Amino acid sequence: MEISAGIQASLPGRYASALFDLAAEGGVVTAVETDLETLDSALAESGELQAVTNNPELSRAQQGAAIDGVAGVLGLSDLTKNFLGVLAQNRRLSALPGMIRAFRAIAAAQRGELTAEVTSAHALSEEQLEKLRQKLTAREGRTVKLSHSVDPDLLGGLVVTLGSKRIDGSIRTRLNSLANAMKA
Repeated sequence: MEISAGIQASLPGRYASALFDLAAEGGVVTAVETDLETLDSALAESGELQAVTNNPELSRAQQGAAIDGVAGVLGLSDLTKNFLGVLAQNRRLSALPGMIRAFRAIAAAQRGELTAEVTSAHALSEEQLEKLRQKLTAREGRTVKLSHSVDPDLLGGLVVTLGSKRIDGSIRTRLNSLANAMKA
């Protein structure tokens, strides 16, 4: 499997790469990916969990015990629990969101998928997301998986990021371009 140099060079990428190798060796890539999605959602929803992962005043043992408890409540697999324990021991829990993104990218590349990050001013319906996914799949010639977020500051339109490509069709960008053109 070929992993991009950018992922391999970053700290989160190195940890994600190691986790992916272990998961692939054990045949549990899908289970670990599901665990990481669950953990990512928990991090997004819980300020307390974010505080535990980012608080330098907590000892390694305290962080380890807290994250082990969270892993138990979330029902994470043994490999994911062990990985989180290593992160706590190495004081790397604060880099967990980056590791989750890197793992997703590695797993998607292994499956021949491309992940597109879609940001819209308002929530999109499942039908709209499916149409967008189909258009991007046709354009790229590979299966595209969407990751959707909402940013009201866009005012309208979409911003789609496919790897290093960015398609910005937001009203905010158009207004900024118009303002810059009027200054000249």
